[in-house]
Amino acid sequence: MSDSGRRKPPLVADRRFAGGKGKGPAKGKSKTGAGRKASAGRGASKSRRRSPAPRRPRGPLGYLTAFIRWIFRLVFGMAWRLSLVIVLIIALAVAYSASTMPPLEAQLDGRARGSVTMLDREGQVFAWRGDQFGGVVTAETVSPHLKNAIVATEDKRFYSHFGISPRGIASAIRINLREGRGPLSGHGGSTITQQTAKLLCLGDPYDPDLWDNETAYESDCRQTTLWRKIREAIYAMGLETAYSKDEILTIYMNRAFLGAGARGFEAASQRYFGKSAADVTPAEAAMLAGLLVAPTRYAPTADLARSQNRAGVIVRLMEEQDYLTAAQADAAIANPAELSEAAEAKAGGYFADWVMSSGPEYLTRKTTEDVVIRTTLDQRLQKAAEDGMKAIFENKVKEGSKAQAAVVVMSADGAVRAMVGGRRTKVSGAFNRATQALRQTGSAFKPFVYATALELGYHWYDTVEDTPLTINIPGSGPWSPDNYDRKFRGTVTMAQALQGSLNIPAVRIAESVGLENVRKIAADFGIQSDLAQGPALALGASESTLIEMTGAYAGILNGGSSVTPYGLVELRLQGQSEPLMDATGGIGERVIREAAARELIWMMNNVVTQGTGGRAALPNHQAAGKTGTTSAARDAWFIGFTADYVAGVWMGYDDNTPLTGVTGSGLPAEIWHEVMVRVHEGVEPRPLPMARPERPADAPGFTNGNQGQQPQRQDPIERLLRNLFGIRN
Repeated sequence: MSDSGRRKPPLVADRRFAGGKGKGPAKGKSKTGAGRKASAGRGASKSRRRSPAPRRPRGPLGYLTAFIRWIFRLVFGMAWRLSLVIVLIIALAVAYSASTMPPLEAQLDGRARGSVTMLDREGQVFAWRGDQFGGVVTAETVSPHLKNAIVATEDKRFYSHFGISPRGIASAIRINLREGRGPLSGHGGSTITQQTAKLLCLGDPYDPDLWDNETAYESDCRQTTLWRKIREAIYAMGLETAYSKDEILTIYMNRAFLGAGARGFEAASQRYFGKSAADVTPAEAAMLAGLLVAPTRYAPTADLARSQNRAGVIVRLMEEQDYLTAAQADAAIANPAELSEAAEAKAGGYFADWVMSSGPEYLTRKTTEDVVIRTTLDQRLQKAAEDGMKAIFENKVKEGSKAQAAVVVMSADGAVRAMVGGRRTKVSGAFNRATQALRQTGSAFKPFVYATALELGYHWYDTVEDTPLTINIPGSGPWSPDNYDRKFRGTVTMAQALQGSLNIPAVRIAESVGLENVRKIAADFGIQSDLAQGPALALGASESTLIEMTGAYAGILNGGSSVTPYGLVELRLQGQSEPLMDATGGIGERVIREAAARELIWMMNNVVTQGTGGRAALPNHQAAGKTGTTSAARDAWFIGFTADYVAGVWMGYDDNTPLTGVTGSGLPAEIWHEVMVRVHEGVEPRPLPMARPERPADAPGFTNGNQGQQPQRQDPIERLLRNLFGIRN
């Protein structure tokens, strides 16, 4: 077949080299003629343009430039590869850290030790010890003012960063260097997330087997070495991965230490303001947030004015960041936060310390549980004791004096109602002169000499010679006691001898009834210190504490039974109703007969109404007591009681410097008066449980021999039996 009749379609090559743009082959032109030549010409032209120009010799500068470029490409290549590796390592570390995070609830209370909350006799909180945790709060349940104050103060970009703030870190390093410190010393530039990581100790829990104490553990957690900062940053980003922003803030608010033993903002709010963290005002929120920078320094219980000034700065930050309007900020500045009544009073600092020391260590000083202790403290009486002592020191002690004083007020059963251990009353952990200071008792010991005589059958009307006396003490030689005024009164009754605090009659009586008997009576009444062996025992040469002496006097008031002073009524775990332990003190065994105690009370009442204790007399209440002054006036005492309360006062110097112009009948008696007037406000007067036996016409009394000889007396057992059965000579 012939295809001459058909027209063949043009080849692709023919179309490519066709003349014109998108047109068919040029008319009159050969498909392979000029077109091909033109194409060949263009190809040749392109080939000529692409051929590189002949290289010129580089020279030294050219070689140097090329070398630098090569180094740059090498470094850049290594840098981005190394950066990629570092990013991958960090990402893996962050992912691992996030995977190890426990549930949120396990992160909220990380205290290694528990808290102790102390209640007064009315059930009101008056003191805290240990690490107080008020309960869990969340970012949603706290007052919005508190949440805003924390963010404004600690990390204003908290809700926008990824756990660390490079800008903040750079700024902190610049400030540290400018202030002459190391780059990591001082300002840290830490975000709230990083601070939370530090509070969690980067996930390392406290192990008592690895650390000496919690303080050492927390100190290690706060270290700011470069390696620790790197770990902190990774852990912070792990927190951001595992928890939401509000959950991180929740951990932070529950873990932060805020002074005065408060862990977490709920505990701090309850501690300082007596209210929940959900109810704090802008001023209170600012004060709480201000504690974060230095909890001990800015605690309002330490210095309220300083804490309020710090809160004012926080309020202005909140205003700048639009958390408060100008009107709200001005109102918060004009009405700063105030402490709650309980926090402001801080009553019972010494008392609380004493209660803590009197309970089991594992449930008080080293408890890992939250413990509630109900105590005997009466906050009204505590204030009375503090105010009474303060009134005397402000008005009758010269300014700058370093003399100290202590006061104890208790009931007749030994329940301690108030305690002041020194002139600084708003303290915690201070030396307690009421319970820890062993001091010579002086004439305050004499009631136990007379108690022994009365128990052995003597009476107030029995007589004794107040004449010069010399006793030969084996190993020491002759000893001649003297009265305070260096005068002698001849024959006196026992009542007169006690009333005038005469020394020589007290020594004669002690020798007459037996020093061993006096020591036993005193010890049975609760004076547990080592009692002097010689006749100086009768003059208070032994040492004792104020609380021991006051407790012994309480035994006289209650009718002659021993007393163990106590402050703990009940101890239980928080949230439980059954107590783990009950009161550890109270009335014990009988020491002297009730009749002897009533007669002794009458004799001690004479001390206040007619004798050395006149300055202690109360306007509407009968009082009994005894003064005491040691040799060289290093210690001055007044201890006494009414029908309702026993109170003891000691005064002296911590370094045993003699008091100038002070005896037990002076300032201590006046302090006792001021304290007891306040204690008895609103208390209905009641008579003392005292009795004055009638003096029979044939009362034998003490019969004294020559000077220097001991009083002669009937056998004490025989005399006791005669009195019990009413037999008279």
